[in-house]
Amino acid sequence: MSKVSIVGAYNTKFGSLVKRNRDTGEVTDLQSAYELLLEAGRGALADAGIPASEVDGVWVGSCAPGLFANQEHLAAYATEIDPEGLRFKSMTRCEDACASGSVALYDALYAVESGRAKVALVVGVEKMNLLDTKGVTHALATCSYWPEEGGLGMTFPALFAEYAKGYQARYGFPEGDLRRMLATVAALGYRNGVDNPLAHFGKGGPSDKLGLFTAEAILALPPEKNPVIADPLSLHDCSLVTDGAAALVIMATSDPRTAGKKVVEIAGIGHANERFAISARPNMHELMAGKEAARRAYAEAGITAADLDLAEVHDCFTINQLLTTEALGLSRDGRAGYDYLEGRFTRDDAQCAVNLSGGLKAKGHPVGATGVSMHALLYKQLAGDPIGATLSRKTPTTGVSFNVGGSSVTNCVTVLRRVK
Repeated sequence: MSKVSIVGAYNTKFGSLVKRNRDTGEVTDLQSAYELLLEAGRGALADAGIPASEVDGVWVGSCAPGLFANQEHLAAYATEIDPEGLRFKSMTRCEDACASGSVALYDALYAVESGRAKVALVVGVEKMNLLDTKGVTHALATCSYWPEEGGLGMTFPALFAEYAKGYQARYGFPEGDLRRMLATVAALGYRNGVDNPLAHFGKGGPSDKLGLFTAEAILALPPEKNPVIADPLSLHDCSLVTDGAAALVIMATSDPRTAGKKVVEIAGIGHANERFAISARPNMHELMAGKEAARRAYAEAGITAADLDLAEVHDCFTINQLLTTEALGLSRDGRAGYDYLEGRFTRDDAQCAVNLSGGLKAKGHPVGATGVSMHALLYKQLAGDPIGATLSRKTPTTGVSFNVGGSSVTNCVTVLRRVK
C-alpha cells in the first residue's frame, strides 16, 4: 500500500460571516457556503501548484448543509472551483457530524491508496450562522441519538456535561479544581487564538478585549458574562458557532509531481466508532473509542505519544480537551487537568504543544470544516509555513489530529509527518 501525503492546504477566515439586524432579525449573508467552498478549494490547489484538470475526484465534508443553509447535494457544487478542469470528475459529500471533514479525507485517502485516484481534493465547509440559536441547537441535536437525546431536548452541552460529571466522579476532583482545569484549557485556546489571523476569536475579538488569557480571568467573570450552559459547563467551556472552510490536496508520496513541493505524509490513521447513545456506553469518564483510534494510528505510523511535537484536538467543550489529551497518551488517565494547570501543552512545552491554532474554542468550529482545518493547519506547521502560534523550543516534524463526531461517537486520529 503506497503512502499518501498532503501537498497543499488552505484555510479560510473563520467567523460569524453574517450581518444581523437586531431590530428586524434579518440576516444578511456576507460569505455563503458556496463562496467558502470555492475559496478553500481554489486556495488549496494554488498552494499545491496542481491544476484542477489533474484532480481525479473531490470529497466534501459537510455536516448539515441542508439544515444550516438549505443546500443538500453540496459536493456537486465543487465543480465550480474550476468548471473546465473539474467537470465530469467525481464529487462525493461525506457526513459524520463534526468529524465529516476527517472522514472526507479518509475516503479520499482510500481512493489514492487503491490507485483509483492519483490526485484528490478534500474540502470541508459549513455555514452555520444563517440560523438563530434555536435553529443551530436543533441542527446540531440531529447529530445525537435522536430517540433518547436530541428528541428529548438534550443538547450537546448537556451531553458533554455528562462526560464532565463522569470524569469528576471517577477521579474525585473537587468542583473548584475541575472548574480551574476547564478554565485553564479555555484560556490556552484564547491565548493561541489571538496569534491566529484566521481565528473566529482572534486579535481584537471578545476574548482579547476581555483579556481572558488566564483561568483566573475567566473564573472572575460575572455570571451574566459566563452563564452556566449545562452544569458544570459554562459559556466559556463551549466552542463557537462558526462559518468557514478548509481544503487539502493529497497524492501518493512517491508521485513524481511531489518534487519541489512541501510534502507532509499521512503516516497513520485510526477511525473508531463508539456506541451511539450515551446510555449504551460502559462509562462516561474516558474516550474508549478514541483510545482505540489513537492506538491504530500510532501503530500504522510506528510512533508513540512521545514522538509527537504538535496536536490539534477536538475541544468542542473544554472537558473534551482533557479527554482527548488522555486518549492520545499525552497525559495519564485522570491527569490531563493537572498537567494543564501545571502549564503543560503550551507553545513552550518541551514535548508536545496542543491546539496552537486556538482550537475549536478560539479558532472556531464550522462543524463540517473542522477536521479538514485541523489537518490543513498541522500541514502548514509541519511544512514550515505556520499560520499563527509556533513552537518556541524546536522545529516540529510530527503532529496528530484528533477529530470527533457527535458526543465523541466518531473518533478520527491522524498522524502527520514531514517528509520534505
